[in-house]
Amino acid sequence: MHLHVVTLFPEMVSDWAGHGVFGRAVRDGTLRLGLGNPRDFTDDAHRTVDDRPYGGGPGMVMKAEPLARAIAAAREQVPPDSPVVYLSPQGERFCQPLAREFAALPGLVLVAGRYEGIDERLVGAEIDREVSIGDFVVSGGELAAMVVADCVARLVPGVLGDPDSAAQDSFSDGLLDCPHYTRPEVYEGRRVPEVLLSGDHEAIRRWRLQSSLGRTWERRPELLEDIELTSEQRELLEEYIRTR
Repeated sequence: MHLHVVTLFPEMVSDWAGHGVFGRAVRDGTLRLGLGNPRDFTDDAHRTVDDRPYGGGPGMVMKAEPLARAIAAAREQVPPDSPVVYLSPQGERFCQPLAREFAALPGLVLVAGRYEGIDERLVGAEIDREVSIGDFVVSGGELAAMVVADCVARLVPGVLGDPDSAAQDSFSDGLLDCPHYTRPEVYEGRRVPEVLLSGDHEAIRRWRLQSSLGRTWERRPELLEDIELTSEQRELLEEYIRTR
């Protein structure tokens, strides 16, 4: 998969992309990462990428021309049918199903906005989708672009050492993840649940499923409204609720 980020601060993204799971996937060729800076597509000596908004008001707006050229250059680098996604507080909420949708694509162009946003005419002309990582505002789209890139990358085959890791993440099946434990067996007087030490794989599977259901019921009950539970899941959840 080829990801390309259009940003005024490419060094922010490149520094992050050299580490962890994402960095390893780029180094081994499972992922390709491209970076484009709109300042490289300006015509003036000051490399101007922003201007005052029409109608007045605080802040500046990213100019359409250099950003359009940067997006056009990015489109040439990624495979055909790679959408251009603008990271914006006004966009649709980013979620695990959308990450899976993106991960199935051959490529993705992520546009990181700055200032008060980008010229709306460019949104209509060049942006395929607007995506928000939450109902809050950060100083630039680079953080959002990295969140999206990391989440999508985890779902690309070959990126994770164990493909089951992504399948068991929170939200992968609509539920929150179950609790996890490692050595030592006793920490601060608290023991690892006995079932996890039993070696009974079926009992461990049921415990993890019940814990996942129970944690979702306690912390994010609205998620259960969108899931059609199996008979086993309903039984385990009802048992969990009775014991609270």
